[in-house]
Amino acid sequence: MRYFILLFFLLVFCKAFSQEAKIEKEKWHWNNKAKQDTVAGYTQVLKVDNVLYISGAVTNDITPEGITSVYKALKASLSSYGATFENVVKENLYTTDIEAMKKYNNIRKEFYKGDFPAATWVQIERLYMPKAKLEVELIAHLPK
Repeated sequence: MRYFILLFFLLVFCKAFSQEAKIEKEKWHWNNKAKQDTVAGYTQVLKVDNVLYISGAVTNDITPEGITSVYKALKASLSSYGATFENVVKENLYTTDIEAMKKYNNIRKEFYKGDFPAATWVQIERLYMPKAKLEVELIAHLPK
């Protein structure tokens, strides 16, 4: 009898402290109809709980204009869920020319207005889009 009681409490305990098998995801994509790009296989913004995972925005030119276009695209991704660069906690930057990016870093910094996230910058040989020279992805937290 005590084994049945022990088994009962074990099952109740496991159920009470187990995680949901499926997480709830909200998606936003540029065309807003499909919510994802099925050709390349991604969504621009994926929201899980109060966290936004933002796919990279790209440019073919590491110039003030090119960098500005990337951060304006990221701003649009953030605003799709009412967020701003103040909500960004992590930035991953991939470039084919780290020296050019360092030269124009002041453009990037203007978007953060002095409230910088944790950041990783990596120079790579090539991005997904063959002519792209810069891609930036973000993680942002929304208030609960």
